[in-house]
Amino acid sequence: MLKPRKKITKKELKQDKLVTGYFKTVDFLRNNRKIVSGTITGLVIATIVVIAYMNNMRSSNTKAATELSQVLNLFDGGAYQVAINGDPTQNIPGLKSIVENYGGSESGQQAKIYLADCYYYLGNYAEALKYFKDYGGGDKFLQASAYAGEAEIYGLRNDYTKAADYYDRAASRDSKNFLTPQYLLGAARNYIKIGKKDRALALLDRAKKDFPNSPYASNLDYYIAQAKIE
Repeated sequence: MLKPRKKITKKELKQDKLVTGYFKTVDFLRNNRKIVSGTITGLVIATIVVIAYMNNMRSSNTKAATELSQVLNLFDGGAYQVAINGDPTQNIPGLKSIVENYGGSESGQQAKIYLADCYYYLGNYAEALKYFKDYGGGDKFLQASAYAGEAEIYGLRNDYTKAADYYDRAASRDSKNFLTPQYLLGAARNYIKIGKKDRALALLDRAKKDFPNSPYASNLDYYIAQAKIE
């Protein structure tokens, strides 16, 4: 007589699946030792590379911030060429050196804006535009500054379409930026020059509504009137 089949409980079923899974895993590892070993080694190497990269970025950012703080007095004093090249007699590095050595860090990117400004004030607009365009940091204020710098240079070249576009980008980058009303006005003025008066009016109205106490508020009515002239 056949014995009745034993009923398997949920607990036993779970244990059986775990055991089966364990042996399947062991078999896979045994049969694919080279693949698994290579994969684990690859993951370990990738992890080490990422950690080393992050530590290097933090170190680069600290060094760039330290060197940048030494240059800012030169920049604020209007010694733009010295700020670019540095002053070896005072052991002060230049902005160009900081950008070349630490350009991948946030402080290195900040130095890039100062470097662009120096070239702008010296009248070297090609180099200024190069570094404004090359800014790739995450700071919204500096992103807006880079766009505005590009806009200013395009305006000097009578490329009012690009000037309007880049001032518009600057104004849209950070609504809390105290320079936003200046960017709005810059965009509007250039839009008026190329005949896009509706866009100019929209920006001027925004400046009047959102920034009534800005230093540029007194000029808004004049440009609004200009934009309304057929």
